[in-house]
Amino acid sequence: CAVKAAHVLSEIAKNEEMKKPCIEADLVLTLIPFLESTDQEMLLHAGRAIGRICYDNRDLQEELVKVGVIPSLLRILTDYAESEPLVHVALLALYNLADLDSAKEALSMTKVAEQLVKQLRRAESHERLEIVFEVLQALAENDVLKVQLMEAGMPEVLSEILLRLQGSSQAEDTCIVRAASDLIVSLLLGELSHFQTRELKVAKNNTKSITFILVRRRENSQGKDSLNPEHASLVSIVVFLTSLTCLALPLSSDGNCLRMVQLGVIHQLLDLLEKHVQSGDASVQQAALSALQNLAIPVVSKVQVLEEGVAERIEALLRSESPPVQFKLLGTLRMLADGQADTAEILGQDPMLLTRLVQWCSVSDHSGLCGEANRLLASILHHNRSQEVVKAIQAAHGVKHLVSMTTSEHTAMQNEALNALAIASAIDLETLEEPFKESQLVQSLHKLLQDDNTSPEVKYNSMGLLCRLLNSGDLRQEIEEDKITDTLERLCSHSDANVVKEAMTTLQLLRGET
Repeated sequence: CAVKAAHVLSEIAKNEEMKKPCIEADLVLTLIPFLESTDQEMLLHAGRAIGRICYDNRDLQEELVKVGVIPSLLRILTDYAESEPLVHVALLALYNLADLDSAKEALSMTKVAEQLVKQLRRAESHERLEIVFEVLQALAENDVLKVQLMEAGMPEVLSEILLRLQGSSQAEDTCIVRAASDLIVSLLLGELSHFQTRELKVAKNNTKSITFILVRRRENSQGKDSLNPEHASLVSIVVFLTSLTCLALPLSSDGNCLRMVQLGVIHQLLDLLEKHVQSGDASVQQAALSALQNLAIPVVSKVQVLEEGVAERIEALLRSESPPVQFKLLGTLRMLADGQADTAEILGQDPMLLTRLVQWCSVSDHSGLCGEANRLLASILHHNRSQEVVKAIQAAHGVKHLVSMTTSEHTAMQNEALNALAIASAIDLETLEEPFKESQLVQSLHKLLQDDNTSPEVKYNSMGLLCRLLNSGDLRQEIEEDKITDTLERLCSHSDANVVKEAMTTLQLLRGET
């Protein structure tokens, strides 16, 4: 009798007008206990009825999570994995709940990652793959669940799907490739320091397949730089995993990164970037930028990357209005400028780049983007040797941001700014004199030297910059008026030997003894 009643309710709930009476009669809470039934027919009808009544009703969905529906859904996925109708009901329910933070938290305490990996391996229809992907994309927004999905082997399964469908031209397969690509980007994308063993293992396990596809793509393109849009996402992911492989495996004598460049990886990445900056596909842009950034780490590869014209072509992405993409863009350019004076000079004399950099240096709602913009500006000055670059950065009003960067809460950023300003001062102090006075650089440096919490390295670099400033009459006067001499004398008894040595040197210069 209960099974029939549940069946009737599931049919009634199909009618939009009947949902409200069902809700008012508290039928959802009445049906919840039946999700613990061992009768598969009862589970099917109760699950359908609850799903239809609660569809698109956030309050009811929150209530479902609160009364403990998540463990019941996982039990259905686990105990009845062979029952297609029951699995479908459970997946639909997870799909409807997955956007809720409360649901994500509840799911993080279950083995949902393992079950979804199993369902993805078992899925044969496009419809089943699509609904699993929808659930996964929502869950991947949660850091805890993302780690669980990684540990459960989700990237490997997604890679298998991509490789299986990589030659298909069917529209349904293209949709699946795109969904899998977006999901694997969501799982793998991040700074190198955040990559875990699981991510590197994915790259290693797929090295042969990745290289095979890259070779196939090079042969098929026959030198043309056009890409089949149906496979754009797949290629971006393949290249992204390839770049991880270069980092996961020690560079051998023949150079893994160099081999990737010779296989045409750089041109494929550039083509992807140029295509997708217009279409606005942020996930593809981020994946390609991550690959470029990783390929640019070894010096031998960096030279090749620069010769391919990456620095110039990548600036097309400046049109992007996506902060995550902009963040990756700046990190990639900073990697390319590292140790490369020619690149720093090119970037430092690009008016459009400098304008955008200065804009990003002051964005308050994206601290990561702001920090990366400052770091790139500092890197350009640090590795540059041209007066023209110093003048260009000053003309773009970028100097004041670097002065502010010297007081950053991050020691690494402080040192980058101090070193960059010291090098720029050695190149063209006359150009920098006025902005230094306007931004009160001398006073900022004095505070750093006075503060007991300032790290020894920052104190050392602050004094190095002060020594450069002494070559300006006006700045020397500011230094003397601010009574920095007293602070330097105290630093002569500092616990750090390098600080003591630099304090003594600075005092000698200030007193005109050398």
